[in-house]
Amino acid sequence: MRTAIFALYFLTIIAAAPLRAHHAFAAEFDANKPVRLEGTVTRMEWINPHAWIHIDVKKPDGTVEKWMIEGGTPNTLLRRGFNKNSLQMGTVIIVDGYQAKDGSSKANGRDLTLPGGKKLFLGSSGTGAPRDGRDPTESKR
Repeated sequence: MRTAIFALYFLTIIAAAPLRAHHAFAAEFDANKPVRLEGTVTRMEWINPHAWIHIDVKKPDGTVEKWMIEGGTPNTLLRRGFNKNSLQMGTVIIVDGYQAKDGSSKANGRDLTLPGGKKLFLGSSGTGAPRDGRDPTESKR
């Protein structure tokens, strides 16, 4: 009986691990630290629970700062017409979002502007990110 209880406990802990890895916006990002980054795409990670875009941002002094931009889930981005081939390495983009609370070069992306001006909403609803009306799935109040 003890073995069965231990096994059930162990399986419960393992099953819950992926849930703990997924976080709300407010756990990592600061709504009071908006950022606007222009940079060159170096890598796109199309992974769950969030897609990540890596960009090199040239600072005013000419040095390059590497940023990681968190987007919505791959499924959410697919439903918005964005796929693995939508963003090629070397593309210069503009990202509006919110910086990590720890001040690192990591941000939660809200909007991505492609060359030519096409915009893509990167965020995911219901994560605690500021409601500003740009999320097409937000209820209009």
